[in-house]
Amino acid sequence: MTESNRSWFDDGSRGAAPSGPQPEAPPEHPEWFDDEAGPLVRLFAMTAGRARPTSESFDLIALIHAAEAPEEAPPPPGPEHAAILSLCRVASRSVADIAADSDLPVGVVRVLLGDLLDAGHITVGRPPAPARLPDENVLREVIDGLRAL
Repeated sequence: MTESNRSWFDDGSRGAAPSGPQPEAPPEHPEWFDDEAGPLVRLFAMTAGRARPTSESFDLIALIHAAEAPEEAPPPPGPEHAAILSLCRVASRSVADIAADSDLPVGVVRVLLGDLLDAGHITVGRPPAPARLPDENVLREVIDGLRAL
């Protein structure tokens, strides 16, 4: 091999110059996924494979309140549970709002809320029953009466 065919390698040794395409050098910083790529943890891993809450079903408009946890209460089981609990400590939120704010599907949020309810971290405010809501005709008459003023 002649001197013109030899080159210096990165490790300081001399040898024949490699032929063919060179592999691309690894990036200086690893690539990160953006927020739109989705969660790095699969949803079934967050819920331990469960598709429904263990205790009860949560209505979309049910208000979730953070309970005053006693000192001996265990900490939330996972980071998603803790994030939901911190959202509810600021203000009471509906199940739909929690799902939107935590960027998780409603089904997953219901399972996580079931875990928090079983542990005593939250309380649930039920929406009023349809029989207790005012009649639509009565509300229309009130609105018409206000407009007439």
